[in-house]
Amino acid sequence: MGRHSFHVADDADAAGTTSAPTAPTIVAIDGPAGSGKSSVSKATARTLGFDYLDTGAAYRALAWLMLDKNVDTEDAAAVIAALDDFDYSIGTDPDAYFVRVGDTDVTEAIREPRVSASVSAIARVPEVRAHLTEIFRRLARDTQKPGIVIEGRDITTVVVPEAPVRILLTASEEARMARRSAEISTQSAKTVAEQLRSRDRADSQVVDFMSAADGVTTVDSTHLDFEQTVDAVIDVITTYREELA
Repeated sequence: MGRHSFHVADDADAAGTTSAPTAPTIVAIDGPAGSGKSSVSKATARTLGFDYLDTGAAYRALAWLMLDKNVDTEDAAAVIAALDDFDYSIGTDPDAYFVRVGDTDVTEAIREPRVSASVSAIARVPEVRAHLTEIFRRLARDTQKPGIVIEGRDITTVVVPEAPVRILLTASEEARMARRSAEISTQSAKTVAEQLRSRDRADSQVVDFMSAADGVTTVDSTHLDFEQTVDAVIDVITTYREELA
């Protein structure tokens, strides 16, 4: 379907190195908005020397493209057609993260409120989810690091259900609202709370992100600070790797 570029920013590519003799460890992390998926996943990848894949960025980048072209994000047919022009690239090195659509760096732009408000409509289109899922799987296969942490929605059940390490990172609604409010200083706590609840309602139509599927380990960060949450996730990964040794 059209032309697409799947670029991975990785020092190993530049050095021309080959894959490690053992298969990389794929870590799948699901969780609701405000649970800390992105920051915890990135810190975990950095600590372990893994790649990091933010799958939500692809949906946001597609939503940004639609808005940039003045296309109705609620029009499923138009969304599907937009995939033909979706020239997407992302950096998977946690220390060199970027998101681009064509030659445009949209790393910051995809976090704008107007984009956030359009993501759920994009994500509800089955053809979009199937298409982006293939991109995510390809990026996972192409990693040259010892492992890769993939975070987003339905990662443990749809994107990489065969991943050896699958984690549901969650927290109470109150904790998630407080964290999101701290991140977004330009909006009132009430506005942030309304946006989070709206996002939860919209996303719940697509995937069950609050209940762990069989074989998925739940890490509840309600009463944990950031460092403790990262440690808890790393403990799950370390336990798996030690069992293989």
